Amino acid sequence: MNTPSEVAASDDFAATLVRWQRQHGRHDLPWQTGQAYGVWVSEIMLQQTQVQTVIGYYARFMQRFPTLAALAAADEAAVMESWSGLGYYARARNLHRAAREVMSRFGGDFPRTVDDIESLPGIGRSTASAIATFCFGARAPILDGNVKRVFARVFGIDGFPGTRAVEQRMWALAHKLMPDQDGAAYTQALMDLGATVCTRNRPRCDACPVAGRCVARAQGRQRELPAPRPARVRPLRLVHALLLRTPDAVLLERRPGQGIWGGLLSLPELAAQSEAEALAEAQRWLAVRGLAAHQVQVLPAVSHGFTHFELRLVPLLAHLAMATPFAADSTLHWQPLGTLATAALPAPVRRLLDTLVPTGHD
Repeated sequence: MNTPSEVAASDDFAATLVRWQRQHGRHDLPWQTGQAYGVWVSEIMLQQTQVQTVIGYYARFMQRFPTLAALAAADEAAVMESWSGLGYYARARNLHRAAREVMSRFGGDFPRTVDDIESLPGIGRSTASAIATFCFGARAPILDGNVKRVFARVFGIDGFPGTRAVEQRMWALAHKLMPDQDGAAYTQALMDLGATVCTRNRPRCDACPVAGRCVARAQGRQRELPAPRPARVRPLRLVHALLLRTPDAVLLERRPGQGIWGGLLSLPELAAQSEAEALAEAQRWLAVRGLAAHQVQVLPAVSHGFTHFELRLVPLLAHLAMATPFAADSTLHWQPLGTLATAALPAPVRRLLDTLVPTGHD
């Protein structure tokens, strides 16, 4: 059920935001072209990532894959390489899969309806609605993180937005507020308002076009709304990995397409739960492949937080005089040190190698 504030604000909320967006919103983002391919790539990149970070990645990605057909024709390794450093790599794998589905299912033409767009890998309801609204004039409301924060504050909606009840209430409100005209400008206004004014920390209420009707501002609850995710203890996952290097290369392994870091290059993992087990397993690993190292050294762990667990990556460093080639179909290969900077590496592995191995960074 809508609260009185929701009902009272719904009449001219959209019109107010559209007027504000025309004067104060963002109009020069590189993907604001109305072209579905570019809008889609940007929407996927912007999931969990700030605009300023995305802009550079977007430009490089579009230069390498200028069309949907080019992306579909690329191999996964090239896509992952272009995504390296942006994180949440399942987005890149799904983007690649979706491009191929557009080619096979829709004849290379990006689908125009929300349902068809949402049927593609990696595209949820809000993202599909944004693409349909920006590119095809649909009347399809969105509900991303920025919009949830705006709704929670302006309309005084309690509860964590990730819960089913709160999200359903916000979707109902989103549909009610979506205007019949100027849908793209209104949608962009919501995004801009959340990203530049109604920010998570230090919201600029003095610059907000709907500050006069904002429940959170009136009640001094900007810090409380939206309600934070309920606290939970993330389990610890301990992983030992072999960092094997020569004077000019480091050994990397292509991970399977699914699961954590799917499709990325990483360090070979060892089946061990203790330092002693890891040292013994490292020697066995080397012996099976006909490799010999004078010493295997346990290095300090690297920590990395995921949504559902905390990773502690313990590297075991070993040096070889020269690289021994592997079979062509092996997942193992020697990566030249000079190319590590552009390799598709998980963030904690990149941090580790940047510390221990010269990568050619300025």
